Amino acid sequence: MEKRKLGNSGLEVSEIGLGCMGISFGYGVIADKKQSIELIRKAVELGVTFFDTAEVYGPYINEELVGEALEPFKGEVAIATKFGFNFEDGVNTGLNSRPENIKKVAEESLKRLRIEAIDLFYQHRVDPNVPIEDVAGAVKDLIQEGKVKYFGLSEAGVQVIRRAHAVQPVTALQSEYSLWWREPEEEIIPTLEELGIGFVPFSPLGKGFLTGKMDQNTTFDSKDFRSTVPRLSPENLKVNMAYVDLVSGFAKHKNATPAQIALAWVLAQKPWFVPIPGTTKMHRLYENLEAAALELTPDELQKINAASANIVVQGDRYSGGSAKMINR
Repeated sequence: MEKRKLGNSGLEVSEIGLGCMGISFGYGVIADKKQSIELIRKAVELGVTFFDTAEVYGPYINEELVGEALEPFKGEVAIATKFGFNFEDGVNTGLNSRPENIKKVAEESLKRLRIEAIDLFYQHRVDPNVPIEDVAGAVKDLIQEGKVKYFGLSEAGVQVIRRAHAVQPVTALQSEYSLWWREPEEEIIPTLEELGIGFVPFSPLGKGFLTGKMDQNTTFDSKDFRSTVPRLSPENLKVNMAYVDLVSGFAKHKNATPAQIALAWVLAQKPWFVPIPGTTKMHRLYENLEAAALELTPDELQKINAASANIVVQGDRYSGGSAKMINR
């Protein structure tokens, strides 16, 4: 596994990270703890040094799991976690990026993760009620105190990125990005390149869609967040299968899997992109990480881009409530 630097910050991590959310949040099922710890430790063994979690995943249990799994590897891996929500009796009651809450979350995350400093601390969603300068200032204080190493943003728009970066340099932006969600190419990615900020694409496999394991008859449990995703609705899946056909065709040509083609495409875009696919299955971990060795030629990339440009995606990537928390 090669290393990549996230922008100009100096934070160097494995070229593919591991998104840990799905182990205990989002899909309606909490994976077996022992198997999950084995999965995370196997990822380290295979060269992964970048792990992504958040207080809201659970809440709390994902950070606790990641902390336990990675405790033997202190100093060898980078753990990213996130702040930005308010909890009452363990229930998420909405956005809260007030400085006092950010500092409270940092202290609690440090304990759950069993570390002395958070490697990368993201604002999970932009809070319209708190100036981003105050948010950046609070994280700057934490960095000066040695409790946080690097500052990140998630799903932030260009103006928010610029304003935050002026107060405390932003190391990385985390946003959804894949072959079938390329909106960041319009304004976000050029801004990151200009400012020297790294990019961490989440859902690089389209929430599992680009693995080729779904078909037009796929349905999701009501507790699985994908049941609310418009582009994964039964009527839209049928049309969107054109993307699966695209990656599957290239996969056969390259003797690879659709997931590996989708990940290799993301890796080929910029040398400062570090995708964080998630999984709860050991064989999928191996499959995803093997994408790092798959090279797509300029001609192949051009063919993929040309073919995908002719496909019109049906459906939004989030339902109404979740979409409102995306600041563009």
